[in-house]
Amino acid sequence: MSAGWAAAVTVLVLVIALAAVYAPLGDYMARVLNSPKHSRVERGIYRVCGIDPDAEQSPRAYTFSVLAFSAVGIAVLVAILMLQQHLPNSRELPGMPAPMAVNTAVSFVTNTNWQSYAGESTLGFTAQMAGLAVQNFLSAAVGIAVAVALIRGFVRVRSGELGNFWVDLTRATLRILLPLAVIGALVLLASGVVQNFADVTVNTLGGGSQMIPGGPVASQEAIKVLGTNGGGLFNANSAHPLENPNAFSNFFQIFLILLIPICLTRTLGTMLHNRRQGLALLGAMVTLLTGSLAVTAWAEMGGRSLAAQAAGGAMEGKEVRFGEFGSALFATATTNTSTGAVNAAHDSLTPTGGGATIVNMMLGEVSPGGVGSGLYGILIAAIVAVFIAGLLVGRTPELLGKKIGTREMTFVALYTLATPAVVLVGIGSSIALPATPAAMGNPGSPGFSEVVYAFTSAANNNGSAFGGLTVTSPYFQYALAAAMLLGRLLPIALVLALAGSLAKQGKVPVTAGTLPTHTPLFAGLVVGVILLITGLTYFPTLALGPIAEALK
Repeated sequence: MSAGWAAAVTVLVLVIALAAVYAPLGDYMARVLNSPKHSRVERGIYRVCGIDPDAEQSPRAYTFSVLAFSAVGIAVLVAILMLQQHLPNSRELPGMPAPMAVNTAVSFVTNTNWQSYAGESTLGFTAQMAGLAVQNFLSAAVGIAVAVALIRGFVRVRSGELGNFWVDLTRATLRILLPLAVIGALVLLASGVVQNFADVTVNTLGGGSQMIPGGPVASQEAIKVLGTNGGGLFNANSAHPLENPNAFSNFFQIFLILLIPICLTRTLGTMLHNRRQGLALLGAMVTLLTGSLAVTAWAEMGGRSLAAQAAGGAMEGKEVRFGEFGSALFATATTNTSTGAVNAAHDSLTPTGGGATIVNMMLGEVSPGGVGSGLYGILIAAIVAVFIAGLLVGRTPELLGKKIGTREMTFVALYTLATPAVVLVGIGSSIALPATPAAMGNPGSPGFSEVVYAFTSAANNNGSAFGGLTVTSPYFQYALAAAMLLGRLLPIALVLALAGSLAKQGKVPVTAGTLPTHTPLFAGLVVGVILLITGLTYFPTLALGPIAEALK
């Protein structure tokens, strides 16, 4: 079978697998998040934590809960990382230095999972499991909770409440993420991913010995990709044979990456009692995802780049067991979501392929985006689309029965500007520093692209890296941590403020002049708005980096 046919079959099987679980999982998540009942385990948790699960929260209280929970999570994780030598199963490794510990803690709490260290030589098993793996669950659950709060803003009428953050967090963790992660871990374990608590010393063919690091890989790998996290136990991440041993495990990890973000559009349609609306937004997501995959695969498998013209040239930086398309598909999935896992060195992608991964993140990661964050991101884009459509026809914009007025558009505009501002300020500040060129792995445009990729990845809570930029200095540790924190919490605060404003409104009746927002035409408008905003915001930056490199 030719490479082209193999790629087509892989995509077809992936689409069929996602389509098969789309309705069941999407409806299940809607039932879980809307249920008035609490399980015994959940009631026990609420009792211990002093939470009234039947008391709802105002937008301000919901936001405060998210921020307080994130602050406590960062503090606890910093302590675990810096004091890991006192924990069991520390593998006799010292604690992390303060700048790296802060960077890592912020990274995992914000669902970014940026790693400036080699996991196998830096962290023990307890720090990995009790620290990082726990945050893999909780940060993904926070994203789901915020997305559901925004949906409630559209559903509720003249209400000052958005639900209960602690209930949403608990249910998303125990009823959605944990069961799926257990199933995913078992499948990965069966496919050859390692799960143990020991490093193994083996005799080499040269007559010496080598220590092969092990660890609870399968269990962390499952939630790493399912929760669109991305932080692996090994420095090579999903390119490591113990994390991603073969073509099947590679395919299954891509499936898990896309699973929840795509199925949440069904959850949206079910909770709104308007499933065509969910399909329209899914169509916009898939359109952007398909276009990105086409560009990346073309660049890596043939294209017109000098690397691709050389025999096997595009395989540099890629694993032979995955090939060019398997690497391109993984790179597309991981940068169109907020996953950050990599099975190839993105710095070794062709200029066009590497540029495509940067653009994927600059789109706001709404195609389909991270767990929860992709859904509320695409809803923000839909609001911008109806606002533009309303200006064109001279009508007050409406979406899902709610008017989009000055207050709502203020929150939407601030949301739209927040992440790009963090990205561009971070890039500009870093490039202005005299020490930055020495940290670049390449000179000129490729080196500039490394800095662009780093701050784009951090502020969009992706976590992947080109790999050429050295970010272990205190400046980059703290600067990227600030980008991750602002890129996560500022948009969440604005989304919850928007949800509260929408929930206080009444419902606007549908009339002959109401813009249909469940049609392919509207989905196309949403795609156009996303591309237009991204192009106007980032084109000068892209022109100095990947575009200049590709044109050489």
